[in-house]
Amino acid sequence: MGQHHHHHEFSGDSLAAAAQRALEDKGEQWTPMRAAIFDALAGESKPASAYDIADAVSKARGKRVAPNSVYRILDLFVTTNLATRVESANAYLANAHPGCLHDCIFLVCKSCGQTTHVDDDALTSNVRARAGAEGFAADRPVIEVLGTCVDCA
Repeated sequence: MGQHHHHHEFSGDSLAAAAQRALEDKGEQWTPMRAAIFDALAGESKPASAYDIADAVSKARGKRVAPNSVYRILDLFVTTNLATRVESANAYLANAHPGCLHDCIFLVCKSCGQTTHVDDDALTSNVRARAGAEGFAADRPVIEVLGTCVDCA
């Protein structure tokens, strides 16, 4: 396999449909609340906190949604590859290709918060191999690179 992986990225309704398929394939239900949380997450242009998502879903549904229930669903989305967590920001991004499982590399702008997700399977397999050489079983490496995006540079 080459250095970079190219795949079809979904957006809008097709992304929600791909997410629903991926979740149901894992034996989970696609409930109205899960759909609302996924739609809110997918509508964000940069990583969103559980509180941001709770606010967006509360406005959309016309009744308050507790951040705790949002956290539980976001954790489920991370476990089932529908979303990825940007650790340094304690925030979440919808996965534009929920059918593909990749170790994540995030380029995080410390000025505007814009986060770019890139895949480099050669790099992340080296990270896994290095962890293995230390006798460490890596679940899913997440690499975050803090810096300045092209717009803020």
